[in-house]
Amino acid sequence: MVMPKLSGPAGEEGDSFISHLVELRSRLVKASAAVVLLFVCLAPFASHIYDLMALPMLSALPEGTKMIATGVITPFLVPVKVTLLVAFVLALPVVLYQMWAFVAPGLYAHEKKLALPIISSSFLLFLVGVAFCYFFVFGTVFRVINEFAPKSVVVAPDIDSYFGFVMTMFIAFGVTFEVPIVVVVLVRFGVVSVATLRSIRPYVIVASFVVAAIITPPDPGSMLLLAVPLVILYEAGLLVARFVRVGERRAESVATT
Repeated sequence: MVMPKLSGPAGEEGDSFISHLVELRSRLVKASAAVVLLFVCLAPFASHIYDLMALPMLSALPEGTKMIATGVITPFLVPVKVTLLVAFVLALPVVLYQMWAFVAPGLYAHEKKLALPIISSSFLLFLVGVAFCYFFVFGTVFRVINEFAPKSVVVAPDIDSYFGFVMTMFIAFGVTFEVPIVVVVLVRFGVVSVATLRSIRPYVIVASFVVAAIITPPDPGSMLLLAVPLVILYEAGLLVARFVRVGERRAESVATT
């Protein structure tokens, strides 16, 4: 028995849903291809990439100290994971563009104009956060850890544990540096006003120190290195948000309510 082809609104809705799935698959394939291509290019240098990531820790340890690997395949697997993450970060412009290209047809004209600057600035701020963590935070954190280690203990970090710690810190600082973007977007779409964000400043400061105390190692220096930039970035977002005009549609809906 041959099923009749759907027509009318129901059939059009089904065709539209399938076309969206096909478009989504195409965008995911292109984004994944960019990551895989970069990974293949970087794979021969995987050990050197891990050595570069391990440099802040090795610089804080006594000269000649090396890391250890407790797993059988850890010396191979960890550098591969690091290289894959580096490839993903380098491919982020392509990944973010594919995301933008997928949602762009459903955006209004003024939203399209806003989307690309937000994506590009988010990518740059994330990189700045990671760089700040690598060049400034790690030096302080690892030096403090080494100084507090008992003399009877030989500090020889496991490469897998070090990888997990570094990735957590990178993500924490990368996301932290997105605060100005979040503030500007909230104001731009009328979710909250600048005056309201200013009024909750004391709570934001307290929350910044709480988050920093949870994420960073338990020493005051590390906590300040995350909490202070978080507060400064919040203030920077407020400064920029003063010059941002609330979207017309959102402003109209707020006015009517």
